[in-house]
Amino acid sequence: MSLAPTAPTAPTVLAALTVLTTTDSAEKAEALARGAVEARLAACAQISAPVTSVYHWQNAIETAEEWQVLFKTSQARYAELEAHLVAAHDYDTPEIIATPVVRGSAAYLAWIDAETAAP
Repeated sequence: MSLAPTAPTAPTVLAALTVLTTTDSAEKAEALARGAVEARLAACAQISAPVTSVYHWQNAIETAEEWQVLFKTSQARYAELEAHLVAAHDYDTPEIIATPVVRGSAAYLAWIDAETAAP
């Protein structure tokens, strides 16, 4: 019998992303969220209370009240989610930023993967 230490097994990593966008009303935020979840492009979408955004736009500094929508999706569905957001959004240049999920609950990440599996 060998008592040599064994290397720990690496956890299974599913390719999950969080994708952020903003819009100028709670109703538009809910429509973006609902559309993506209904199309199974995201497993979940969370809408945050209004935030104040300060940004450059057309040679001026603008300030606006916006609602953030954070989508949970798989890397495999990102391109379709981005296309959906661009088509459904009324901004000329909507914020669409994807961040990889580095770690997370295995059960939750598996749920995202299952809920966003292509039909």
